[in-house]
Amino acid sequence: MPELRFLASLGTLPALARQLSSLGGCRRPIRLEGHRTDHTLDTTTGEIGPALRRLDSTDLPAGHLLVRCNNRRATRCPSCAETYRRDTYHLITAGLRGGKGTPETVASHPRVFATLTAPGFGAVHNRPGRPVRPCRCGLRHAPDDPALGTPIDPDCYDYEAAVLWNAHAGALWRRFTIHLRREIAHRAGLPQRALAEHARISFAKVAEYQRRGAVHFHAVIRLDGPGGGHTPPPAWATVELLTDAIGAAVTRSSIPGPVLDGRAHTFAFGRQLDIRPIHGPDLHAGTDLSEQAVAGYIAKYATKGAEAATGTLDRPLRFLAELVGLDLPDHARRLIRTAWTLGARKELEDLRLRTWAHMLGFRGHFSTKSRAYSTTLGALRTARAEWRRLQAALARGDAPTDTGPAPEPSEKTTLVLGHWIYAGTGLTPGEEWLADSLTPAPKGESSR
Repeated sequence: MPELRFLASLGTLPALARQLSSLGGCRRPIRLEGHRTDHTLDTTTGEIGPALRRLDSTDLPAGHLLVRCNNRRATRCPSCAETYRRDTYHLITAGLRGGKGTPETVASHPRVFATLTAPGFGAVHNRPGRPVRPCRCGLRHAPDDPALGTPIDPDCYDYEAAVLWNAHAGALWRRFTIHLRREIAHRAGLPQRALAEHARISFAKVAEYQRRGAVHFHAVIRLDGPGGGHTPPPAWATVELLTDAIGAAVTRSSIPGPVLDGRAHTFAFGRQLDIRPIHGPDLHAGTDLSEQAVAGYIAKYATKGAEAATGTLDRPLRFLAELVGLDLPDHARRLIRTAWTLGARKELEDLRLRTWAHMLGFRGHFSTKSRAYSTTLGALRTARAEWRRLQAALARGDAPTDTGPAPEPSEKTTLVLGHWIYAGTGLTPGEEWLADSLTPAPKGESSR
């Protein structure tokens, strides 16, 4: 490869390999041009001292500063998506059995794994029952049949309601959490306003697309004391009470939608509701539903979007004409077209349906949690960044140690002056080849 031969002749190939290895396998890094200079700063006088060190993009082997894309979608960057998946796994696990600032006593709190589904918008091809019975179309579909999830009669399928459901799913979840607090307070014999003095609801959820393109939610819901996971729940807080309250809250939750051409839309969850105590029957088999199984299941869907279930796009559209040259299933194409058409209506402009047409109207975060559930993704990223800085300092031989007396308070600190501009995305062919030879394939939790 000419590019590699040229770099080898300059003697920069080892340095480029080190720069690429710092990306951790990211294949779509952000390329930045610019510089960064560190100065000493006297906090008393405000005097800026001489430069301690300087980083210039032109001095780097790749000619740019390369930064991980941090895209959560596995279809866009498998490496960054794997990092996001692992972070989500640890976040969910910490809320189930403790760790990372969450006490281990949360493992004894009432908690369930709940799945809240979308309503029906028309008959679709499916595999009903176990053992599998024939579909409404008369066929027994194979598990990998591309027809699964598509309408039996597309002309009778309510595409408008399906897109609007996705657009309102986040608001409906918020309404559900309000009703859940009311239902728990009612069963505890408490006024709703007094519930916060006795108990607190903590949750972590992920959105998943069904094959028909409708969003549904998987959630870990935990009942804590008034101080969250750090306080024990009251004696009346049981798994049975929590399960009953969730069922009642789902039934009561609904939100009004827009009125389009004389048709008033109202959104509620579907009739299929699955609530399982953690350590109860497994998701698909007959084994225990452990913390690890729940965390792995939720983390798996944190890196997937509509493209994984329906074959739609994994990037926004700028023009509807872009669909012409794309190989998309008819069902996904009609959902995208419906979102795009609805996005032109003035009364729906707050939904930004054209911006989220590739997501079939859904505009919420895929992975969310309540504040007191466990640690945050930001805290996990910060810990990882600090660890990498420590490793880099060790490599330079100037890492601080934990031994010896604490340093005296100093009136000086470091002022960082930087200027960076976007220069592109991705790797050159030579960089891609070299990165492939450096990065092992991602592994799951079992390999750690």
